[in-house]
This record gives sequence, C-alpha cells and structure tokens, in this order.
Amino acid sequence: MRPRFWLLSTLLFFTLTAPGLAHASTSELGTIIEDFVTRHFPDAISHVWIVNGTEWDGDEMVVDVRTMIVEKQLPAPIENRYLLLIKEGKLTAVQRIPLEDGADCQREET
Repeated sequence: MRPRFWLLSTLLFFTLTAPGLAHASTSELGTIIEDFVTRHFPDAISHVWIVNGTEWDGDEMVVDVRTMIVEKQLPAPIENRYLLLIKEGKLTAVQRIPLEDGADCQREET
C-alpha cells in the first residue's frame, strides 16, 4: 500500500506543478506586450491591448494581440492586430495581420 501512496502522491505533485513550470514566462507576457506597443507607437497619447489567444509549442509562444492606439491630433483610435512570437521569454518576431474576421489567414502546413 505504501508504494502506491508514494506513486500517487508523486503523480499528483507533478500534475499540479508541471503546468506552472511550463507557463513560467506568462507572468512576463504583459510586460513584453506593453514594451512592444510603447516602442511601436512612441507618439501615442494612450493605448489599450487585448490578447485574443495564445498557442504554445515548447519554449515558443504565439500571441494574437489587438491594439487600440490614440495618437496626437487624430480624432479616432487606430486599431491593429498582430501576431507576436515570444521565444524563451523574449519577443523575437512580429507580424501585422488583417482585422477582418474573414481574412484569408491560415496556419502554415508542414
């Protein structure tokens, strides 16, 4: 009975802690996005960003972000949508994608 208890306890421990270890860089996600938006739009009076979704692949994360920027002397906010590639906790690539839902964006097939 004792080996079974230790086995179950060990499995429970790894089940509860492994997701936290795999997603350790998510705590920095807000900082990474904020740095990108403030560097990309240095003249903005204010900005808002929304994470539409994320995908993980090992140490890489793809983040779908929508931004709304208010710039000086412009009456309406500017909306953009980006895919951010974050690798090992650092922003490594950015791609601007269309805002429309019906845009012809599909996953790359390998």
